Amino acid sequence: MAKDPVRLRLDWFKAVILPHEGALRGRMRRVMRQHDDVDDVVAEVLTRAYATASFERITAGRSYLFQIARNLLIDEARRAKIVVLEEIADLDLVADTMSAERMLQARDQLRRVEAIVETLPSQCRRAFILRRVHDRPVKEIAEEMGLSVFTIDKHIARATLKVMQALGQFEDAQFDNPDRAPGIVQPAKARD
Repeated sequence: MAKDPVRLRLDWFKAVILPHEGALRGRMRRVMRQHDDVDDVVAEVLTRAYATASFERITAGRSYLFQIARNLLIDEARRAKIVVLEEIADLDLVADTMSAERMLQARDQLRRVEAIVETLPSQCRRAFILRRVHDRPVKEIAEEMGLSVFTIDKHIARATLKVMQALGQFEDAQFDNPDRAPGIVQPAKARD
């Protein structure tokens, strides 16, 4: 006799997903700024996991839960229309598979990008942030800023080029001479 599909889903949920609820809740407390919302987010993540169409394929419950949580937080940040670059870096803390070193490197990279973006001319910076951070359509940005679509495209392209060049220079400096790379502290060398 075949098992009831609802029973199969419930058994899977209890065995694969539910044991990781505590770890998810702990991670959300560390990552989220509004601790009051942790219960709501955890409940939403568990609900989405339970509603998964091909649940039988999912065997790594912890990773799956953390990926759902990360996607949910990204969606909420997009809806809020106010994205702080530091919060985006914090979302990487939700990714279960990322090593501590990679998380620190990603956060440092994001801070470098933020510092580079701050040096851009004001209109160039505004167009770049509206497009790349807030994912606004170019036409909408042009209307808001009172500029042509062509001009907005030029601002975004110029900003992207400057960000990429600055990151490339940093990486070249790090590769060519790790002792002199900006922001890298090397341990003192022992004398003979």
